[in-house]
Amino acid sequence: MQNYPLVSVICLCYNHGKYVLESLNSVLNQSYPNVELIIGDDASTDNSVTVISEWLKDHPTIPFVFNQTNLGNTKTFNKLLQLSKGDYIIDLAADDLLQKDCISELINTFYTSSYKNLKIVYGNAELINEKGQHLGFYYNQPAPSGDLYESIVGQYNKICTPASMVKRSLLDELGGYNENLAYEDLDLWIRTSRKYPIQYLDKVVVKKRELENSLGNSFFANKKRSHKINTSTYRILKNVFSLNKSKSEHQALLRRIHSQIKLTFELKDFSLLLKLILLKFRVHLKLTNLIFSEIFFSRNKQSTSTHTKNS
Repeated sequence: MQNYPLVSVICLCYNHGKYVLESLNSVLNQSYPNVELIIGDDASTDNSVTVISEWLKDHPTIPFVFNQTNLGNTKTFNKLLQLSKGDYIIDLAADDLLQKDCISELINTFYTSSYKNLKIVYGNAELINEKGQHLGFYYNQPAPSGDLYESIVGQYNKICTPASMVKRSLLDELGGYNENLAYEDLDLWIRTSRKYPIQYLDKVVVKKRELENSLGNSFFANKKRSHKINTSTYRILKNVFSLNKSKSEHQALLRRIHSQIKLTFELKDFSLLLKLILLKFRVHLKLTNLIFSEIFFSRNKQSTSTHTKNS
């Protein structure tokens, strides 16, 4: 690499007062020489703002934006994205840590990749607990690269957000994160993989902290929050239905809808359950039409071939 393009790390904090300094320092300690750090706090109710403000006394040039009211991840990220100048972006939660060579490794993968129009590179993550102790790894075997659309839709593959780097041009093209959603990653992966390849780097580039109050672990604890997240997933799946192009993609979508129906039933969110069932019916109908079209095309082709032969 002859030059060092600017990489913006957008660090989002919400009640991460215990961990945020370790996260911020992991950005400053990168081996890569051209990094921009931008910090945002989404109206934390703990001491996060005080902790960050004290740390910034030694780093006065780093931008810090704190919301007076909670806006959510998607809106807060987009707000900070507008302030950033990097050609590449990392979305870092304030309880996760970048390994020293994280940015160097991800940038190098962009520059050495054989894929054209590569927009996202993602690596592996070591999972740690609240005390920083090892729990395992995000991927226990190498994850796939290339056209990942169908595997993401069908839940055969997922991408670790803090272990990924995104080209700014992609976020500009997509208009940033979808602010109508309660969470950002699935929608980004789906919309990207529909159009562009994604590459996996088989190296641990971050430490991802698993907390009791994390999105996944606290899903059933707060019904209002769960409904918001589940509704966002339904909206994403509705969009997938319009993006799908093949029989196998609709089959992958059915797999995810079935999984979502089971989850929604457990939550007893019956109004949303009805919407998911109706979506499943629409996908089934589309899939049936595709199957009959294939049969008709195959028979018609066979008939034409036989007629030509006899002539």
